[in-house]
Amino acid sequence: MTDLLGASGDRIALSFGGRSAGFDELARAVAGAGLPPGDGPVGCRADGDPVLAITTVLACLDRGRPVLVGGTQRDADRIADDLPAGTELALTTSGSTSADGSPRVVARTLDSWLASAEPLAGLAGLDAHDRVAVTGPLAATMHLYAALHALRIGATVTDDVASATAVHATPTRLARLLSTEAALPRTAIVAGAAMPSRLRGQAAGRGIRVVEYYGAAELSFVLATRHGSDRAPDSGLEPFPGVEVDLRPADAGLELWARSPYLAMDVVGGRMRRDADGFATVGDLAERTPAGGIRVLGRGDSAIITAGATVLAEDVEAHLVALPGVHDAAVVGEPHDLLGERIAAVVELEPGARLEAVADAARVALSPVELPRRWFAADLPRTASGKPARGRLRDDIAAGRLGPGHPPHFADWSRA
Repeated sequence: MTDLLGASGDRIALSFGGRSAGFDELARAVAGAGLPPGDGPVGCRADGDPVLAITTVLACLDRGRPVLVGGTQRDADRIADDLPAGTELALTTSGSTSADGSPRVVARTLDSWLASAEPLAGLAGLDAHDRVAVTGPLAATMHLYAALHALRIGATVTDDVASATAVHATPTRLARLLSTEAALPRTAIVAGAAMPSRLRGQAAGRGIRVVEYYGAAELSFVLATRHGSDRAPDSGLEPFPGVEVDLRPADAGLELWARSPYLAMDVVGGRMRRDADGFATVGDLAERTPAGGIRVLGRGDSAIITAGATVLAEDVEAHLVALPGVHDAAVVGEPHDLLGERIAAVVELEPGARLEAVADAARVALSPVELPRRWFAADLPRTASGKPARGRLRDDIAAGRLGPGHPPHFADWSRA
């Protein structure tokens, strides 16, 4: 357990739902945890009791059993023969399934995660005296990492944001925290999607130091802010300590490749592209900023091909969330006989905002090719990591579950 827990004694390790456990108590619970017989992988759904989930994960790691986080024991048994030798953590990827409907699983070693513990603590200014809040289910890799990282540096993991000194959150979750008048932690570690400039400004106005990073379940950390809220707006991110980055031409733009000690071993039921030099990619597109940083544009497979032009969903979404009255937005492509695909936008509106006014404002903010042709007002479905579930939105729009949209006579709008 010495590699997993960075403290001992009665100091609080876990504090969830009003229950607390010290580091020694947690170590005893891990030692006494019951695991299924054998030496194969153990399923840990991790969407219920977080104390039980953390105990199970630590027990598996301590005893050399691979643990499938976010899956059932049946799932673990099914993939047992497919896991690479030496797998310690098997992580289900949110919003992504293989051809048979089972989740894609990222296989990695514990060292490939914990190697980044000291660099992240340095960037975020975290140490054993911190209380670190997680704001989502531990089945999501960013939240599981947040918990294991905090325990590794001897800090307390909690679900109580009000008592925390640091919080891990998606941009959407941080925006909701900032919308309240409650006291917030001094540091926010943000990932899961691109962070709008407006949100950075709001955090700075509340005295919160933001450490933004880009990563993926397969790659772990790739890019991060070096100077928190002191950096210039929209200056982009820089390679995370220990990471080499390469931007390579692809059909939709420049593809982001990374080489580091943090890469996963393989992806079961999926595809992790590597080259002979040890670089890997998940297909995200990026660009250099005028300040020399890197801006991540989004997954190449989220590109919408409309009227012969390539439009990145994340690019349009960034413009939409900057419009008055928009709390959050997601953009998808719909099949269209003439255009190939037409752009549809689903927006979460601020109280009192009107969808028609947002659509009108978008005509000014966006170029004609980027302009959504159909609009829907709805709460966005999300993956476990907090990202908009675009696949579900496409299905909901196609099935009419979001209503007719705006404008009601789409043919007239499309000719405008």
